[in-house]
Formats: sequence, C-alpha cells, structure tokens
Amino acid sequence: MARAIWSGSISFGLLNVPVKLYSAVARRNVALREIRGSDSARIKHRRVAEGTDEEVPYDEIVKAFEITPGNYVPLSKDEMSALAPEKTRAIEVQDFVDLDEIDPIYFDSPYYLGPADGAEKAYSLLAAAMKASGKVAVARFVFRNKEHLAAIRTSGGVLTLTTMRFADEVVPASELEEVLPEKAPKVAKREQEMAEQLIESLSTDFDPTAYRDEYREELLGLIERKAEGKEIVTPKSEGPQATKAPDLMAALEQSIAAVKDRKRPARKPAAKKANAAPEKSRATKPKSSSRSKSKASK
Repeated sequence: MARAIWSGSISFGLLNVPVKLYSAVARRNVALREIRGSDSARIKHRRVAEGTDEEVPYDEIVKAFEITPGNYVPLSKDEMSALAPEKTRAIEVQDFVDLDEIDPIYFDSPYYLGPADGAEKAYSLLAAAMKASGKVAVARFVFRNKEHLAAIRTSGGVLTLTTMRFADEVVPASELEEVLPEKAPKVAKREQEMAEQLIESLSTDFDPTAYRDEYREELLGLIERKAEGKEIVTPKSEGPQATKAPDLMAALEQSIAAVKDRKRPARKPAAKKANAAPEKSRATKPKSSSRSKSKASK
C-alpha cells in the first residue's frame, strides 16, 4: 500500500482541505553497481580536494557560486538556511485556469492527493467542483525544502498534483537558432497534405499500456541470460537514418503505403457458392426418353 510522503492542506479563499501527498509514479530503473572488472571489487567515490588526494570531511564542505573561473562566493549553511522557504503545510491556490492553456513543457513530476483523516467530505466537494468547472488550480507549496509551482486537477474522482517549472526555467524556442532559423524553408502544399495524411493514418486513442520500456526489458533479459551462463551474441544494429530533403515525397509515400499494408486485414479464402452445381458422379443413370415417359403415362 502506498504511503503518504507529505501532508498539509489545499487552501483557497477561506476553504482549507487537509490532504496527503502520494507519489504517482514507480521508477523502474535497473540499479547497476560499479565494480572493478578483474575481481568484482565495489567502486567507492570519495570527496577529494582538487589537485590533491586528500579526502575532505563532509562537515568541511560548503556551497559556493562561481562568479568567474576559479573565483567563488562561499555561502555558509546558516546563510543557506536563512534563505530557505518557510516550511508551511499549505498548498496555496493562486489561480484557476483551463488545462489546455498550460503547455506540457511546464509539467514536471506527478503526485496523487488523498484526503486526510476526517476530511473526506471537503475533499469530495473540491474534487466535484473542480470536475464540474473543468479548471485546473495553479498553486504554490514547499516540498523537500524547495518552493514548487504546481497544477491540481481531477482524474477519476481523485485530485492529482503535478509540480511545474517556473517560466524562467523553460528555454524559449526563439532562443534556439537551429530550431527556428531566420528563414524557414518553404513547405510545398502537396508535401504538407501527405504529411497530414500520414498523421491521420497513425492516429488512434491513447492507451498507455501499449507502450513499454523496451530497453529495460532487454537489459533485464540480458542480465538473466548472463546469470544463467548463456553465451551472449551482440547483434549489430543501425539506427534510423535521417530523411534527405529531396526524398521527402518518396518517404511520405512509402510511409503511407506501409501503414495501409499494416492495417489491411488478411484476405479470407473465397467461400463456395451455395448454388454451385455438385460434381457429377461417374456412374449416372441414363435419362428416360420422352417417348418412354409417354408410354408409362398411358
């Protein structure tokens, strides 16, 4: 069962809703150790002073800001503590906005917010009101000695909190010359139409379970095979090649054709016609002549 990692209250207007914070993700990283290849001895990293092999005790290490190469402004632990944000237990809502107004580039880490003991009714009220409004709450709170900006929204009747980056932490695309060249190349109408057709052919409903961490799965499989003493053969792999500008149309056409082939259902064998004449038997009775029929009728 998940454990709360923080507790406090959502505060807006005169309303306070006591809540508990839970992590919404479970990291699945493969923990690898550093060892010496010859004898598997563990590698330890020491804090040593530059230019010497002398290890520095932790209590002698201070933070500093480098203003010019080799010149630092040291900051004592007391000075750092004095500047630390006040440890409040309030998630203070600043504004309510539409979700589509927030660029996903601002989102950071997701969490769940659950009701504190005795606050179930207030929690349900807030969740229902936010769902009905379709709004997202933009809030501030102090978590792990750092002030965070956060977005609170509802998902399946549960409040979620996602920490956000501040505006000055996001690099504007306008500052990247390679992303936005001064003179953007002209896109042909036919090329754009085919690109839109390719996007449409690959469009579907989002299913998060359809995507897997293939690298992690292959790494775990490699570790398991090596642990069992199996011989490992490293396959040669070539990454995808960039499409050259003159080949854009050809690449688009081939991509669309490939998607159509992938989605085209397999042909079923043709069913036999219901009124098809049965195969004649080799031993057939001779047909009676009309003359014999007339004699029999007399």
